Amino acid sequence: MTISSSLNAGVAGLTANATRLATISDNIANSATYGYKRADSTFHSMVLDSGAGTYSAGGVRVTTFREIDQPGALLSTSNATDLAVRGRGFIPVTNESALESKTTSTIPMALTTTGSFKTDSEGYLVSDTGLVLLGWPADADGSVPLFPRDTVDGLEPIQINVNQFAGEPTTKVTLGVNLPATSTVFGYDTSIANPQTSIEYFDNLGTSRQLTVEYTPVPSSASTTLRSNTWAMTIYDNAQPVSGDPRGTVVGHYALQFSDDALDGGTLKAVKSLDPAATPLWTGPDTTFASLTDTATGDLLYDDITGKFKIPVDNNDIEITIGALGNSVGTGISQLADTFAPTSILKDGSAVGNMVGVDVDSNGYVYANFDIGITRRIYQIPLVDLPNPNGLTPLDNQTFAVSNKSGAFFLWDAGDGPTGDIIGYSLEESTTDVAGELTDLIQTQRAYSSNAKVIQTVDEMLQETTNIKR
Repeated sequence: MTISSSLNAGVAGLTANATRLATISDNIANSATYGYKRADSTFHSMVLDSGAGTYSAGGVRVTTFREIDQPGALLSTSNATDLAVRGRGFIPVTNESALESKTTSTIPMALTTTGSFKTDSEGYLVSDTGLVLLGWPADADGSVPLFPRDTVDGLEPIQINVNQFAGEPTTKVTLGVNLPATSTVFGYDTSIANPQTSIEYFDNLGTSRQLTVEYTPVPSSASTTLRSNTWAMTIYDNAQPVSGDPRGTVVGHYALQFSDDALDGGTLKAVKSLDPAATPLWTGPDTTFASLTDTATGDLLYDDITGKFKIPVDNNDIEITIGALGNSVGTGISQLADTFAPTSILKDGSAVGNMVGVDVDSNGYVYANFDIGITRRIYQIPLVDLPNPNGLTPLDNQTFAVSNKSGAFFLWDAGDGPTGDIIGYSLEESTTDVAGELTDLIQTQRAYSSNAKVIQTVDEMLQETTNIKR
């Protein structure tokens, strides 16, 4: 009966608008919830077959969905591990309860676009709602191994050892020194103390050690030659003590000859790697330089192209850079008519320090910062991408689960591919527009009232039909 279909259509209208009211209420209630994705409802008409001359109201049905692919505005914060995605990707997380149960070897993964993470009592990065941040662990040297990108295998809860110590051994030293050309002239007083350079370095345990580099001039042996431009360079290591010499053991010994040509005057012309164990050490005369041969072996040999050689220190090797042959003055060891001057001593390595904080860069790398000024990469947070983000299954706490509708996921490096990057010190705001929701609320209220009026009218008409019998 047509009048009955009108009643059913009115009831369907009440139900549909009540559903829309629920989504509006949810949106307004979460207008200040970080990472909240706005819910929406869509009405669809239902058409029933009608006979000739009659019409039956089909009513309306409603479907609801979340606009998961819509990003919210980013808000700056003061917490380094407040994270937000700038792009279409998702941050992988898991529930703290799943972590505690440990009933399976594979940790269930949920997805979110933002979160405020802080270390808990065990050092895990956990949000206030119990979401644990997931990432790939880095090796000791800071490199991240290759992990499968289409599975959660390899992802693990990010755990920060806030009481950890770190130190970096010295592996490279660059010597920038000017040697006085006047020290190699005929008749130079060799009783004058040789210039020296002391360089602190750190061994594999973070212990402070010292290299001493002594420069011995080789004066010209003939009055007819103005300068020999020749020096002996000896490197001592105090980590390897030797009786009678506080400088330690000789770990490198080299003969240096400098050019006095018009174009490249003052630069290295030739370098010979000498035997550091020889007794006595070579100090000249300069006439023998041309006949010297490289008697040292292995890493002690000087490379003419790179201007580098390695010396063996305690349980480690240090690469020393003095400059390539003919290199410009000021980039290594030079000899000019000036005083002795260490112009630039560069080195790496550091003493043992305490961890003081954690940072996350835009590529998703998690770094531990230490009070000695060094940082170490300890994890990488990937970003998850799916063909249909709106097909994800919504869960509590602004998280989502992969579903058949969303499609298979893939783990990208943040900053690479279509996923965007990760922003630290930031949170994503709710996508709710309160003004728009209040406008929809007014429309929904009017539509609900109108459908109620339809039901009231049908009721009055049915009452009139009943009164006919009287």
